[in-house]
Amino acid sequence: MSTNGKPRIAFFDFTGCEGCQLTVIDALQTYPELLDVVEIVEFREAMSEQAEAYDIAFVEGSCCRESDETRLHDIRERSVYVVALGACAHLGGVNAIRNRLDMDETRHYVYGDYAEWYESYEPRAIADVIDVDTAVPGCPIDRDEFVNMVKLFLQGRLPQPPDYPLCIECKLRENVCVYLRGQVCLGPITRAGCKAVCCEYGIGCEGCRGLISNPQIEPMRRVLAEHGMTEADMQTKLSLFLTNQLSALVLEEEAARV
Repeated sequence: MSTNGKPRIAFFDFTGCEGCQLTVIDALQTYPELLDVVEIVEFREAMSEQAEAYDIAFVEGSCCRESDETRLHDIRERSVYVVALGACAHLGGVNAIRNRLDMDETRHYVYGDYAEWYESYEPRAIADVIDVDTAVPGCPIDRDEFVNMVKLFLQGRLPQPPDYPLCIECKLRENVCVYLRGQVCLGPITRAGCKAVCCEYGIGCEGCRGLISNPQIEPMRRVLAEHGMTEADMQTKLSLFLTNQLSALVLEEEAARV
């Protein structure tokens, strides 16, 4: 706690677009009363001040360089709670798509003759580097979910994102299934909590909130195939946000067969 008794909150950014932090700023304009009960002590998007310790550290962006690990461990040591903010920190995000490719080839494709100048390795979620207490999923995050999570922290509770499929949320909101509109959707295997906003506007879920804890991947692939998706189409659809999670599932299945 700070000297005024308010929880100290900090925001940090790694590799990402910083859209989740912009969503936080937008949320604080809608819910300015939050600033009466917390103290933001570090937030590069909005202030230049820094602090030595934090009650809650929100981390946006994926870990894409070995040097990022040192900084993440430092944040972890200074923080009571660490929260992955958004899909990049939570899952590795869109950045992880390049994990399907050869890293050296990718670096030379991007940087050309200057590839050796730039430090990079396979993008990963911050939970692959440090202990993370919880996450605010999404790309970008839902501002109301962020505010609700902060309120739960203030009540002394550790908030966790929903672990049931987006389809449940979609039905509760009485949306017409996008499959009936001729589109495909990853809702059956994706965490709810975003108000099914994409589906509500007639766009199939891309999986930005990550997999539920028991995703039925093979049935999902069969459904996608039945709706005209080729193997390449399915790989593209599933890997936009879920590359790292799907790779981890494959490794778990291989280990279970040994």
